[in-house]
Amino acid sequence: MSAEPKAEGFTFRDWGLLAGIALMWGSSFVFIDEALETFAPGLIALLRLVLGVATLAWFADARAPVARRDWAPIALLGFLWMAAPFVLFPVAQQWIASSLAGMINGSVPIFAATIAALVARRLPAGRQIFGILLGFAGVLTLSWPAIQGAHSTALGVALVLLASVFYGASINLAVPLQRRYGSLAVLLRVQVCALAFVAVPGLLAVPSSEFAWSSLGALIPLGCLGTAVAFVWMGTFAGRVGAARAALTIYFIPVVAIVLGWLVRGERIAVLSLVGTAMVIGGAALASRHRLEHAESEQPAAERAGAT
Repeated sequence: MSAEPKAEGFTFRDWGLLAGIALMWGSSFVFIDEALETFAPGLIALLRLVLGVATLAWFADARAPVARRDWAPIALLGFLWMAAPFVLFPVAQQWIASSLAGMINGSVPIFAATIAALVARRLPAGRQIFGILLGFAGVLTLSWPAIQGAHSTALGVALVLLASVFYGASINLAVPLQRRYGSLAVLLRVQVCALAFVAVPGLLAVPSSEFAWSSLGALIPLGCLGTAVAFVWMGTFAGRVGAARAALTIYFIPVVAIVLGWLVRGERIAVLSLVGTAMVIGGAALASRHRLEHAESEQPAAERAGAT
């Protein structure tokens, strides 16, 4: 990794990292749907974390020491960043399409910017405010076709929104820890704590689940790639091009989820939802841009690589 992220255009390797990360994270929603064919939501969360922890443990940076005083915020992150969302998404996707879950998940930068402003007790810049408002309008627009349906689909939308709020909070909570120890060292501990949170509900879900190779096959890339390798690649990507430009990856995730939901699951996507997704992506870009640029200007290159 270079000492400073380069300012010139992306190389072939940079584009490969961007595409790989977007594909790993964007495909998570389809893999969850495939696993739900025979596995209960709690078991999906448990197995996903087992695979994620086992994969991350292979990387030397993830095994770097962490001070005991920081285990309390790490445990909180374990619940907000991993345990709760990893249960909420499969529960929600029992009632809503994987593509819709991916579209709503695109709102994470909007919630992150909103929570950051609330914590700082400072009104965001005008462009950020417009982005936040546009993003929230987009969430309502893309969710409207599902909200108009059964109560169960409306509940599914609400659960994915709650998971996205948790992700937004986690982004703000994780930054100080990642600056101190690096992204992977924090991530491994966070996943270990999350594993402790979901162990009991995951084991209780075993009797209501049935074994199928297809479901297990979907969980392997979900756990090993989306829950581990994607974070490693994101750290490398941010170190090469800077945190602000690496954040472009986030905006491709809903697009990947939409395409794979259509190709793999045969999902029908409402035109209104596509319009809403475009609004969310645009709003997220505006809402998160100032925060990312500010963070990047304060962080040395070695720390930016961990700010994923």
